[in-house]
Amino acid sequence: MSWLGMKPLKAWPTPVLKPFAPFFAAGVVVLYGVHRLQTAMMNSDEWKDDPRHPNAKNKGH
Repeated sequence: MSWLGMKPLKAWPTPVLKPFAPFFAAGVVVLYGVHRLQTAMMNSDEWKDDPRHPNAKNKGH
């Protein structure tokens, strides 16, 4: 059976997830670290009362 004139890919028993598992784990660790760093910077004294802060209390607007 062809799809738009192309033959479908044959199902080869190629491992995909197992070789890339360390890279997926490293990506999760990096994203978690960036999230923690960004949260810590947003909650610093310099930006705590900034109106652009997503968790700031609405004091006058």
